[in-house]
Amino acid sequence: MSAPRDDVEVDVATIGEDVRLLEGMRTTRAIRRLRPDPVPRELIRKVCEAATYAPSGGNRQPWSFIAVTDAAGRAFVAERYRRAADDYFGVLREKLADPDFPETRKRNLRSALYLGDHLHEVPVHLFVAGWMRRGAPQVQALFPAVQNLLLACRAVGLGASLTTLHRHFGAEIDAFLGLPPERPTCALLPVGWPLGRYGTPPRRPVDEVLHWDRFEGGVETPGA
Repeated sequence: MSAPRDDVEVDVATIGEDVRLLEGMRTTRAIRRLRPDPVPRELIRKVCEAATYAPSGGNRQPWSFIAVTDAAGRAFVAERYRRAADDYFGVLREKLADPDFPETRKRNLRSALYLGDHLHEVPVHLFVAGWMRRGAPQVQALFPAVQNLLLACRAVGLGASLTTLHRHFGAEIDAFLGLPPERPTCALLPVGWPLGRYGTPPRRPVDEVLHWDRFEGGVETPGA
């Protein structure tokens, strides 16, 4: 699904309702190149509502969602995110000129670097936060909600991706968001209308990673 034209009103009640579940799973790739056009608040509300149907132990539902849409707030987050991205991806930049570096990984690196340079333009910075339990974040409950968010964005035609690089400045950003220390963020989803298109991401064949009864060895996981 492509982004609607500026002169087309989004029907929030019906958009995305016809996307089949397995099709959505197979075609929900990371979309990091996003238009700066605003996204209706009701559409963000819709994808967050989908996230609330994720499972959680004891049905505790520990999640909170913070959608940062004002320019000053997005600039605050983006400036820190860019510093974290420069530090994290800095050693890999030279790989872009290496003919032996796989092209698929070059594409991923380029898109990650693009996001770091353009995050301030992304219209919605959607954070997922949750209660601490026994002194530790409940990521086992929060990441199913994150996946629901990504699938819901795919269904309604929004571009989105998952990143945790903001955690390099986690305490500072969480405080900026008004979150108490016992309710930290675990993920940031930059959300907007995509410049690219959804499609099936490259994946190893399932028979390389599926084992029956016991693990029999397999393909090594690619390095970062």
